[in-house]
Amino acid sequence: MDFGSFIGNYGLIIVMVILLIFLVWSSRRRSQRAKAEQEKKGRETVPGAEVLLQGGLYGTIIAFDANDLDKPAEVQLAPGVVIKVHSQAILRVVEPARGFVTEDDFIQSEASEEKYVDGVADGEISSISDDQRRAAAKQENETDPEKKDKPEA
Repeated sequence: MDFGSFIGNYGLIIVMVILLIFLVWSSRRRSQRAKAEQEKKGRETVPGAEVLLQGGLYGTIIAFDANDLDKPAEVQLAPGVVIKVHSQAILRVVEPARGFVTEDDFIQSEASEEKYVDGVADGEISSISDDQRRAAAKQENETDPEKKDKPEA
């Protein structure tokens, strides 16, 4: 059996298998991307965040329960005008809340805290009080020219 007759007999099947694999792969990729966006939206949807609703209305989240999505979210459209909407009616977060710690910020601060604690234990980073004393001494030396030339004891 030569190459031409093999393609003639099985070419359509090979093309269909390749298309099927591509469709499954692209569908899975699209669902993973949608899931990641949904999780990000859930983390950013905290009281104080400005959101866009499905109907085109902009509002500020007053109450939202990310664990119970069946519970309605309360959105303030204008001062004194609060509506209850289904959590799926929130299309996207337009402006994240200020003054609130999101889950992403908390995770990032925990990672930086571990690095800080490790640095202090290794001696690479001094304590905050040591840093404050050094800064005060440096500022004192800069303001008093007589002490600038004298060595520290």
